[in-house]
Amino acid sequence: MRVMSVDQCADQYVLALAPRAEIVGVSKRALNGDSNQRDLAIGLPERRPTMESVLGARATLVVRYCTADARLSDALRQRGIAVVQLDDPNDFPGIAGNIRAVARALGRERDGEALVGRMNAELAASRGAWRGARALYLTPDGFTAGDGTLVGATMRAAGLTPEAKSPGYGPAPLEALVLQPPAALVLAFFADLAGGRHHWNIGGAGRVESLTGRPVIASLPGSIVGCPAWFAADGAVALARAAPAGGR
Repeated sequence: MRVMSVDQCADQYVLALAPRAEIVGVSKRALNGDSNQRDLAIGLPERRPTMESVLGARATLVVRYCTADARLSDALRQRGIAVVQLDDPNDFPGIAGNIRAVARALGRERDGEALVGRMNAELAASRGAWRGARALYLTPDGFTAGDGTLVGATMRAAGLTPEAKSPGYGPAPLEALVLQPPAALVLAFFADLAGGRHHWNIGGAGRVESLTGRPVIASLPGSIVGCPAWFAADGAVALARAAPAGGR
């Protein structure tokens, strides 16, 4: 089997589950700092998400989450190349489904179940740590998330209640943060993306705390929250560990 992943989220599944000798290509973002499995990508060919690149690598199986060319999967299948199209899950059972789909295509079902088991064990260890305490999720460019998102599921896995006013993703205006500050904050991407290229940026965790007068429970890196994969459970663990002593 000759396996290729064509975007960063697909990279994570391929790097974790495919034998290295069978990987003929990973995406151009596989070695980025927010790539969770980047250490496993060192030395592997980095390829573009194009038909020409896949054919040039002589791939027999392609794993895709999201690429600019939405027609790529169908075009590859028409050429007889197997494609695993990852779903965009908003909960952990959905992630387990992605793991099993890739593992099945690779003939690595046992490894897939081991990965699902590790994820579920982390979730079990984190369960209820915050006993329903409320917190607001916040990114450097001013977005929050509530229920119906993987972020919301991660917070609830640690016993936190998302303080977002509505489900899904949406803006969190700076004025509202100052005038009606949340009970506490869960930050994400601040270590990775807090830079001048963002139109809405209020700096690091310390500045957020000073603006809102509320504590930051944890600041999660992009390598945990950037892709819908099993390591989102690592975020639940980090949140649970930040719970007050005896708070379980």
